[in-house]
Amino acid sequence: MVEITISSARSQLGDLVRRAAHGRETIALTDHGHVAALLVSPQVIEDFEDALALADYQRRKAEGTLEPGIPMDEVRRRLGLEKK
Repeated sequence: MVEITISSARSQLGDLVRRAAHGRETIALTDHGHVAALLVSPQVIEDFEDALALADYQRRKAEGTLEPGIPMDEVRRRLGLEKK
């Protein structure tokens, strides 16, 4: 992870955002030596959200607290994807 002060980041913001977005590089913006914010790719956040959802599913499955799912035929019907 690259750290850069907020004051230095001002003049490089466009480049830093592109590095985070396209290079999947995490850039920490620091304020008085402390990390104040992170620039990360949206894909990184999506990956974290997917991992959290999977972990939650696995936890609920292990606890036996999963609610019944919706049958695929019902999903298709609701989405208007029924084969005719």
